Amino acid sequence: MEEQEVRELFFERLEHLSAEAEYELRHPDYVMEMPQSGERIRGREAMRAFQEAYPNPPTIQPRRVVGSGDVWVVEARSDYGGQVFDVAMIVEFRDGKIWRDTRYYAEPFEAPAWRAQWVERMEEPGGPAS
Repeated sequence: MEEQEVRELFFERLEHLSAEAEYELRHPDYVMEMPQSGERIRGREAMRAFQEAYPNPPTIQPRRVVGSGDVWVVEARSDYGGQVFDVAMIVEFRDGKIWRDTRYYAEPFEAPAWRAQWVERMEEPGGPAS
């Protein structure tokens, strides 16, 4: 995938796509893994059904996309109805479609005061993405 295509997908299109539109972007052999919860969704049909059944889908705000060729990393913030997570997604493409998607979620936390003299504050935990 070309960098401009990947950036457009994650920064302009993804947060506005329906489950059906996302389905079209996925490879038939699509696999999504969430190692922290030990879950795997295999197949784009299963992912579409999962999305359609999700009671209150989270919002996602991409912060950064880096990579090249068929492997890209997306850094984002996801809001699950007030519970905010920082997300790192490793996205692999095959035949121009999303083939594998591995997602890692982290809850923001308050930094300890003892290290304030060495760090620069980026944002408040759970605040808007920078």
